[in-house]
Amino acid sequence: MTDAATQIEAIGSNFRTAMRGYPATVNIITSRHNEVDHGMTATAVTSVTMDPPSMLVCLNKQTYLHEMLLCQPVFAVNVLAQRQHELSDAFSGKLSPQERFSLGQWQRHSAGVLTLSDAHARVVCRRAAAIPYGTHTIFIGEVIDVAMADASRPLLYEDARYCGSHPA
Repeated sequence: MTDAATQIEAIGSNFRTAMRGYPATVNIITSRHNEVDHGMTATAVTSVTMDPPSMLVCLNKQTYLHEMLLCQPVFAVNVLAQRQHELSDAFSGKLSPQERFSLGQWQRHSAGVLTLSDAHARVVCRRAAAIPYGTHTIFIGEVIDVAMADASRPLLYEDARYCGSHPA
């Protein structure tokens, strides 16, 4: 290996380690296309602006949900509550796509997508942009609806394990 290749490999390894130590909110992103519902767990999710209210979701180009969001403009960001780690596991691949929605309390939003009724928060978006970058696409969605649960805390993921947030 050349020195440049070794340096690039080291940067990638160090970056992966740094990001594992960066706590992230656990979300299930859902969409519906051709009468098929699909969802997957994602942590690369954040707000973009308040005017207009918008969020971004980064999805690997190899995923089925990525293809759905290119075809279907509506998606939901279901921010999981601390007690919902089993749902995160199921939507991370421990259950087949056909079995995933058998867990949890899902309801159909008027925009057509499934939302998790007892999630910490449910944010329904309409795709405003899709920006390819490297192995992923950055989907920016303009928020069309928001609902919050009463008195819950979000589920976080850090260093390959679930954790919760607590006031400092």
